[in-house]
Amino acid sequence: MRVNSTARFAPQTRDESNTNTHGVQMKTLIVSVSAVLLAGSAILVNAADDAAAESLMKKSGCFKCHSVDKKKDGPAYHEVATKHKGKPDAEQELYKHLTTQPMVKIEGKEEKHAKLKTDDDAQIKNVIQYILSR
Repeated sequence: MRVNSTARFAPQTRDESNTNTHGVQMKTLIVSVSAVLLAGSAILVNAADDAAAESLMKKSGCFKCHSVDKKKDGPAYHEVATKHKGKPDAEQELYKHLTTQPMVKIEGKEEKHAKLKTDDDAQIKNVIQYILSR
């Protein structure tokens, strides 16, 4: 008995092939656009977090003694981030420092380090992330 192989495995017509290719191209385009939008929203979220951190730090007077990249009375945030890089307890150390008013030396004199003007854990952690990302 002879089986007609062309009937079982009929080649796609040109229109079916183009439709399939077009569908794949559309899916690829949708995935690409989605990825770009997600990346853009992540940048906006980080910018908003930085703005919130900087606002709280200004309100708390942090920039009187610290800056991002230059030493003032206190170390630059870049220096703090470098010192704590890779340490598993970095966040806990900074949390304690920013919330308990420890004694610090400024020009040879001991003074209480000001604490952040908030009790909101999320805001404190946002400031810590800001400092560690410098």
